[in-house]
Amino acid sequence: MIDLPASDPAEWPEDRPLTGLKIIDLTRLLPGPLATRHLAEWGAEVIKIEGPAEAGQDDAARHMFRTAADVLAGRPSALFADLNPGKTLRTLDLRSPAGREALLALVCEADALIEGFRPGVMEGLGLGWAVLRELNPRLVMCAISGYGQRGPWSRRAGHDLNYIAMSGVLGQIATAEGSVAIPNVQVGDLLGGTQSALSGLLVALLAAARTGRGRFVDVSMTHEVWRHQALARSAMAAEGGACPVPGAGLVSGGAPCYAVYRCADGRHLAVGALELKFWRTFCTTVGRPEWADQHWTLGQPPGSERARAQQAEVAAWLSNQTLAHWWALLEPADCCVTPVLHFDEVAGHPLFT
Repeated sequence: MIDLPASDPAEWPEDRPLTGLKIIDLTRLLPGPLATRHLAEWGAEVIKIEGPAEAGQDDAARHMFRTAADVLAGRPSALFADLNPGKTLRTLDLRSPAGREALLALVCEADALIEGFRPGVMEGLGLGWAVLRELNPRLVMCAISGYGQRGPWSRRAGHDLNYIAMSGVLGQIATAEGSVAIPNVQVGDLLGGTQSALSGLLVALLAAARTGRGRFVDVSMTHEVWRHQALARSAMAAEGGACPVPGAGLVSGGAPCYAVYRCADGRHLAVGALELKFWRTFCTTVGRPEWADQHWTLGQPPGSERARAQQAEVAAWLSNQTLAHWWALLEPADCCVTPVLHFDEVAGHPLFT
C-alpha cells in the first residue's frame, strides 16, 4: 500500500517506490510542478530549473497569491511552496550557452525531463527531443501543452479556462437556464495536465526500464480532458448524437436523486443517491417514503417534467430545516448524501484528520 505522504518532506518515508529516479523539471505554474511534486513524494530526485529572476524567467507561481508578509520575509508565495517541496532548485539561463551545457550534463544522468513551454521553444533553444534522445537514449521526455505539439492550435496561448472551453467541459457546467459557471478547480490543468502527464510519464519510464529505450510523451491538456469525458460521450450517443442539455442529464442536475439542495440556513446537501436502494433510504430517512419509487431506474426520465416537479418538491422539503438538522438524520444512513463543505471546513473534518 502507498499512503498519501505528509506535506513536510522530513516526514516522507525512506522506502518510496520511485527512489533512485532522477527527474529534470522545467515546468512552471500548476500542471507540471504538481506532477513533479508527486514524483518527489514517491521518491524521485526532482531538479527544478528556473531561469534568472532578473530576466523574468523564474516560475510565475512564486508571485501568485504572494502576500505582503511574504515579500517582507523574502519568500515566495504559499502556492510555490506547496507545489515544490522536496525538490532541488537550480537557476539556469537556457538562452545562454553555459546554461544549455549545464542542462545537457544533467540530461546525461536523468531518467526523465518534463517541460511545459509552448511547442517549439525547446527546439529553438537547441534542446529538442532529437538532441536529448541522441544524448541519452533511455531518457523519457514529457511535454505538457495546451493543445499538443502538432496541429493547427499547437502554438496558441491558453489557460485552464480555454482548455475546458475547447474540450466541451465548460459548456456543460451550466444551469438549465444556460448560465455557465467558472469552476474553482482547474480541470484542464489538473486532469488534462498533471494527472495525464503522470500516467504517461510513468508508463514511459516502465517501458524504458524494460527495453532501454526512452520515449516522448506529448500531453495536450485539451485533448486529455476531452478523452476523459466518457459519460458525456455516452449520453450524447444515447441521444443519437444530440448534445447533452445542461442541467438535464442523469449526473448533471436533471435527476432528483443526484442534485444539490439548499437548506433553511443557506447551507447545502449533496444528494448522490443514483442507485435505487440509496434513493429509497434517503427518502425514508428524511420522512418522505412516498418518493421512494420515483426514480430514473423506474421510468422517471432525467430532465423530464416529472423529474423537475419532483426535484422542486424535494428542494422545498429540504429548505424547511437547517443542514445540521438533516445531517443529524442522514449521517448514520447509507445513502450517498453529504454536506457541501466550505473550503475552510475541509482540513478540520474528521475525514481529513
